[in-house]
Amino acid sequence: MATNTVIHNGGCHCRQVRWQVEAPTSVVAWKCNCSNCSMRGNIHFIVPSNKFKLLGNSETSLTTYTFGTHTAKHTFCKYCGITSFYVARSNPDGIAVTLNCVASGTLKHVEIRHFDGEKWEESYNQSSISSFSK
Repeated sequence: MATNTVIHNGGCHCRQVRWQVEAPTSVVAWKCNCSNCSMRGNIHFIVPSNKFKLLGNSETSLTTYTFGTHTAKHTFCKYCGITSFYVARSNPDGIAVTLNCVASGTLKHVEIRHFDGEKWEESYNQSSISSFSK
C-alpha cells in the first residue's frame, strides 16, 4: 500500500466524538464476520495507536463494551451509538478505524480483505493483520 500519509478526520454521527488519524491515502481494510462486527456491518483499517488522536472533549462522550477475551475494546458514542474506532483483539497495540466514519476526500483507495472472526485464531494466524499496528 501507499507510503504517503495524510491526516484523515472522522468521528461519530452526532459529532460528539471527533478524531484525526495519520494514515496512507490507500489502505487495507478488514471486513470481519465475528458476532460483533457482522451485526454492525463493520469494515475497519488499523493504525498504530500513536497515529490516532481524539479531539476536543471526545473522551467524555465515549463508553466501552467488551466480551469474550475482553481484549477488544469496542468504544462507541454514548449519545448516537456509533463505533467510529475501537481497539481490535487482533491489534491491541493499535486502533481500528471504522472505514465509513472517515470524512470523505482523503481516502483514495481501499483494498478490503476478509477476516474470519468465526474462526478467529485460524484467521489471525493466516493473515498479516497483526502487522498493521506496527
